[in-house]
Amino acid sequence: MAKNSLVPTVKLNDGTKIPSIAFGTGSKLKFTDVTQYVQNALEAGFSHIDTAAFYDTEQYVATALRESGLSRNDIYITTKFDGGDIATEARKSIEKLGVKYVDLYLIHGPTFAPDVGKAWREFEAIHKEGIVKSIGVSNFRLEHLQQAIDAATVLPTVNQINFSPYNYASWKDVLELAAKHNIVIEAYSSLSPITAFPGGPLDPVLDRIAARIGGTPAQVIFKWVLSKGAVVVTTSTKRERLDEYLATPSLPDLTVEEIAEIEAAGAKGPPSRFNPLVQIRRVMRRGAHALTAAAIIFLNVCMAYMIFRWLQAVFHLY
Repeated sequence: MAKNSLVPTVKLNDGTKIPSIAFGTGSKLKFTDVTQYVQNALEAGFSHIDTAAFYDTEQYVATALRESGLSRNDIYITTKFDGGDIATEARKSIEKLGVKYVDLYLIHGPTFAPDVGKAWREFEAIHKEGIVKSIGVSNFRLEHLQQAIDAATVLPTVNQINFSPYNYASWKDVLELAAKHNIVIEAYSSLSPITAFPGGPLDPVLDRIAARIGGTPAQVIFKWVLSKGAVVVTTSTKRERLDEYLATPSLPDLTVEEIAEIEAAGAKGPPSRFNPLVQIRRVMRRGAHALTAAAIIFLNVCMAYMIFRWLQAVFHLY
């Protein structure tokens, strides 16, 4: 499979290889027509597209792939099972994607597989059939990952999880079990320290390391993810962001000390979402001027105060 020359691959425990940076069609893109965004990603150089039945984006991924003119062998496709009969749903996804097989098929979460062992054996059956080349799981904590492993004759190749320096410690038991069986971690929402929780203890660490490697805080987080042997799943509607993300592997590696510093800062936890400074930074990231952002936060605070006083008056909360 041809791949972007800047993006290395990771070898899975079934012998196949997966591009280490994927363009995701979930998050804010789910339930929308993602055709143009996937086209942007393909033009930027992404060769790994991540989707799911639940996202309702598979058909748009198909359109973008068809219009790109790229060979099927040039693209790595991940999609996910979200309930129903596994063999039937796998075929539905493949049909929607307009392909004969998918490279990676995941159980999207234990919610969709109440009997993990039974579901995994059915996953092995479609893997044997050849309509899915690799099989794995997503959002599996220790108990469920162990159940899949115990039932397996073909081990899960990946576990795709919400993974960032702020929640790294909570995943350590899963990471240890995954490493024992050469199960690769795929990381989504890794940029949450920047997009959802700015202003926290990670910010100065990311800024300092970004200055050293000549990159951005987002690239520092991705370098940290890649240092764990994990695959990055990310998204953006902006071409300049896509170019930034794909340039990450070409930057200098993080030092052992920098990785430790990131994890130490992450262990302190994210700032409160209700912190006004956090809210201002989040609004500013969307492109608003600082004064506009401050005004929006001020109005929200005023509204909250008015509601509080109204509740006091109505329920005599004095």
